[in-house]
Amino acid sequence: MAKESMKARERKRAKLSAKYAEKRKALKEAGDYAALDKLPKNSSPVRLHNRCSITGRPKGFMRIFGISRIQFREMASKGLIPGVRKASW
Repeated sequence: MAKESMKARERKRAKLSAKYAEKRKALKEAGDYAALDKLPKNSSPVRLHNRCSITGRPKGFMRIFGISRIQFREMASKGLIPGVRKASW
């Protein structure tokens, strides 16, 4: 499990990124990199990190499902993910 503070930091970054997305896009099109540099650093979408939506684990993230590989395996074993059968794992 990830620390609650790390999860909160990621939520804050996601909110900032969404808030400044239009402004950032307009400044990039205009080529105004000085104004772009004055925006908050955490508003950049590059700073977002994919985390498991259940546990908050940052590593082994599967984009299609939005969860980590460990949670995927547990859910697949319980039959919670349709269309996934246990192979040799």
